[in-house]
Amino acid sequence: MTFAGADTVLAVLRELCPQYVDGRLPVWVRNLSYRLLLLQRPDEPELMREAAFDLRCNGPDWDDVAAGLLARAEELESS
Repeated sequence: MTFAGADTVLAVLRELCPQYVDGRLPVWVRNLSYRLLLLQRPDEPELMREAAFDLRCNGPDWDDVAAGLLARAEELESS
């Protein structure tokens, strides 16, 4: 996954975790996958929202990171 392109990473996430919370990938793998995706596609608000939703599904420890992603997505769409 480390050297895969964004389309491949998204395809794997959507195949193995179609419902986010009941997926077949551990939380840490999903977190790293979204981080890789956002490094490759830093200006995609919809992807930021998807990553934020995934983070919020995993408890309050990630809520501030999710809020930052949502704020950045709004900022990108409004500019």
